[in-house]
Amino acid sequence: MSEANTPTQVEISWADFEKVLLVVGTVVRVEPFPEARKPAWKVWVDFGPYGEKKTSAQIAQLYGAEALLGRQIVGVINLPEKQIGPFRSQFLLTGFHTDEGVVITAVERPVPNGARLA
Repeated sequence: MSEANTPTQVEISWADFEKVLLVVGTVVRVEPFPEARKPAWKVWVDFGPYGEKKTSAQIAQLYGAEALLGRQIVGVINLPEKQIGPFRSQFLLTGFHTDEGVVITAVERPVPNGARLA
């Protein structure tokens, strides 16, 4: 890989990483988001002690609503809210971009909602 194609890597401190609240939650509701520019869902997630939060997620290429309901995902819940068209997003649903679409970050086995990534 040439230097021009190397991903940018900015080193952060452990204290910086500890500020990012990455937690698991269960998808409890999914609705279409026809106003979105790219195929997306409106997703509501139960983060246990952190409450229920909603987001817009561009994951519709790989996931139908029924496949998301009841699934545990990993979200960043301490970013500022973001207005996405007519919808207010309250957390970042994490995932990995692929040629086929975004693959969501999920847990390998059930854990309590609100458990923090260690």
